Amino acid sequence: QVQLVESGGGLVQPGGSLRLSCAPSGRIFSIYFMGWYRQAPGNQREMVATITIGGTTNYADSVKGRFTISRNVAQNTVDLQMNSAKPEDTAVYYCHVVTYGPNNYWGQGTQVTVSS
Repeated sequence: QVQLVESGGGLVQPGGSLRLSCAPSGRIFSIYFMGWYRQAPGNQREMVATITIGGTTNYADSVKGRFTISRNVAQNTVDLQMNSAKPEDTAVYYCHVVTYGPNNYWGQGTQVTVSS
């Protein structure tokens, strides 16, 4: 069973930057889109950013202009560059991959804390 492995989470000061990366433990075929979601304590999981295999991106209004999602088609990886971080960005961030199957893959999550 292929798993998604996230990395890059941690503590960042308000206004700072952080880069999250997600890589599968094996090959995933027929990817339709990849994305990042987050869940803060007491809240539902929400979409942060998604990108189709063709490169079309979609962002939550709260992160537009601050976060950038990118993917490497050959390596099946997806990154999230977080700039101008805010305390309200604090959450567990999850990587998500959907194939044409469709099959859904979720990572275990990586904690991001924005605090001084």
